[in-house]
Amino acid sequence: MYEAQAAFLTNELDKLAESISPGSPHLVEFHASEIFARRESPWNKMSKEEAQGVIKAVLQVLAKSFDSARAFACAIHKASYPNIDPIEHAFEDLCSRFDRYLARVRFDGDRQRGLIILDESSHETSLQALAKDFRTLGTKWGVIRNLADTPFFVNSKASRIVQIADHVAYAVFRRYNASDTQYFDIIAAKFDSADGIIHGLAHKQTIIPNCMCPACMSRRIMTARPERTSSPTIPDFPNL
Repeated sequence: MYEAQAAFLTNELDKLAESISPGSPHLVEFHASEIFARRESPWNKMSKEEAQGVIKAVLQVLAKSFDSARAFACAIHKASYPNIDPIEHAFEDLCSRFDRYLARVRFDGDRQRGLIILDESSHETSLQALAKDFRTLGTKWGVIRNLADTPFFVNSKASRIVQIADHVAYAVFRRYNASDTQYFDIIAAKFDSADGIIHGLAHKQTIIPNCMCPACMSRRIMTARPERTSSPTIPDFPNL
């Protein structure tokens, strides 16, 4: 998203937090898996339906935002890649997709560069090192050229934007791990797409040749069209 949208989305989540905990909205952290589990306050005071409604309300904030806010996600079937770290694999894929998106808008005259902000985790050191390599040695799909700096890590409690990203990840997780599409469908249209391909969503797996998920379907359909010509600014990223 452009930086101007960050304040708007933050305010919307602050309003939602105030409706949940009027006395201390700043203490409400929207962490999707914790809301779904309902083990901790304030979620343990809610019914299953109420808690799921909160997750959907957070996703609706993104769904109703301006078109310039785009989602990116990478779902990996771990058993398909037994010798690859899934976190690093997904990170490389997402960095490449975001870089190519920035290259596309740059080609159209918007000379913005991007920043990647992640939730603090035990993977911080390895991901920082990977990001540095991407800018010099490159990824499988080329050198990263459109990022302004290396990724920044923040505590999700302090960032409503990271909390929205957490919900996007959870929606994708439920879609691919539990065949539960009720969350994913809310934001499906926000995944970056161009030329009929959903570039912002990747499904990495080797067990279902004709996977019917949106990511796999869009690539298979466009690849099958004989009149299609490839663009140097919008490459296809193979799922398998």
